Amino acid sequence: MKRQARGFTLMEVVIAVAITAFIGAIIGVTFNTTITNKDIIESQAERYRMLRTAMNRMVREIGAAYISDRYDSKRYRDAFDRPTNFVGARDKLLFTSLSHQRLYADAKESDQTVIEYQVKSSPDSKAKGRMDLVRREKAILEERMDRGGTEDTLFEGAKKIEFQYWNSERKQWEDEWDTRRAERKTILPTRVKITLFAVDENGKDIKYTTQTRIMLNTEFPRFQ
Repeated sequence: MKRQARGFTLMEVVIAVAITAFIGAIIGVTFNTTITNKDIIESQAERYRMLRTAMNRMVREIGAAYISDRYDSKRYRDAFDRPTNFVGARDKLLFTSLSHQRLYADAKESDQTVIEYQVKSSPDSKAKGRMDLVRREKAILEERMDRGGTEDTLFEGAKKIEFQYWNSERKQWEDEWDTRRAERKTILPTRVKITLFAVDENGKDIKYTTQTRIMLNTEFPRFQ
């Protein structure tokens, strides 16, 4: 007499399905967690890449700052209108630099340019309330250094930026440097300290500091 094959009971099927579903849920949660962590890491990496790029760019451009006495003194009679100046405050910096890079062939531009850094409301209309480190550049030198040019964002989500200027005679850092003043008309600081304040990935305040040396820290003399 043949023995009848025994199948699975309903309870066994239910338990097997439950175990399979539980394993699937664990795999799904693990997969989602991995994807989320991957996105966070990539976002942090992109933020630090933007930070390094911004700092390196400021170091290069400020290091190439200059002032010159080679201009039309009849046209530019006032030091405030002189086409080359270095106007440094605690929270922003406006200067002429020899760091301009031409992006188009035959462009009527040279390596001279006007650059300004400051933290201000984001120019991105989709990021209301966000503060960004903004760079303004004007490739053609003319009157009113504080006007004209184009703006682009160097670092998103910056809280503030601070500049300090090294006075090699007094051997100390100063909070401002203005070549429009008679006593500093012909000289630039030998070094500039840049401190950028932001928020890290954990929501904590953090600051990043670097320095740059200005190579041409005396005025270009007028041709005789």
